[in-house]
Amino acid sequence: MPPKSQTFNATPPKSFGAIIAGAILLAIIATVMGSWFTVDQGERGVHLRNGKIIGTAEPGLGFKLPFFDSIAKISTQTNTVSYSDLQAYSRDQQPAKLRASVTFSVPPAEVEALYSNFRSIDGMVARLIDRQVPTQIENVFGRYNAISVVQERSRFVAETTEAIRKSTHGPVEIQSVQIENIDFSDAYERSVEDRMRAEVEVQTQRQNLEKERVTAEIAVTRANADADSQLARAKAEAEAIRIRGEAEASAIRSRADALAQNQNLVELTKAERWDGALPKTMLPNTTIPFLDAKSSR
Repeated sequence: MPPKSQTFNATPPKSFGAIIAGAILLAIIATVMGSWFTVDQGERGVHLRNGKIIGTAEPGLGFKLPFFDSIAKISTQTNTVSYSDLQAYSRDQQPAKLRASVTFSVPPAEVEALYSNFRSIDGMVARLIDRQVPTQIENVFGRYNAISVVQERSRFVAETTEAIRKSTHGPVEIQSVQIENIDFSDAYERSVEDRMRAEVEVQTQRQNLEKERVTAEIAVTRANADADSQLARAKAEAEAIRIRGEAEASAIRSRADALAQNQNLVELTKAERWDGALPKTMLPNTTIPFLDAKSSR
């Protein structure tokens, strides 16, 4: 038997045409959607065309060529990077571990330079800030004694901030540096505690001595006041006695003068004071008191 002949339909099925139409539609949508981009506030966009920087994009809606252009977004907001267990030695060779943080931002005008040199903020931090912070903190810390770096911490922080700013050359602005903790060795901290206790004890003794000195001065002042008061009273009493004595002596002298000048006054005084009665008892061979009547007359 002769073989049966097979026939093929040269017309493509309808489903294939729908796939082609859908692909074209998707390509058109992708092209349209890929032509627009947005940059958020607090960011700047680096406009790339086939990997080459052709400009920067401000916040808002922008246009780019689809498939050829791309936008790399760089934050211009404030960022903070922290560092722990930074090793340093003070001027008196005391080891310490420090914890610090650096606050920085990328100036909007520097986003293109940042992308060209570091491609991202993380790359800039790793290659620029991370290298300078430990070195500068160690250098500035070495200018201080262990005690002075604690007592003058604000000055230490200010000098550290200035040193990091001067040594960090690139598309970044160092806003502040914070030294969050300074941890000396346990042995040194114990010695500081012992010294502080000794100083407190000495200060307490000084305060007690000062208190005793003030108390003694108060007692002396009171004693002097009492002595002055007693002396004043004694002087006043002596003066009163003297005045009374002088008055009495003056009275006696006046009376004596008066009696001496007038003898009859004596007899008159006797007569005035005699009650007219003779003595009830008399010693033998004694005379009877009498008045000189003649003199009295």
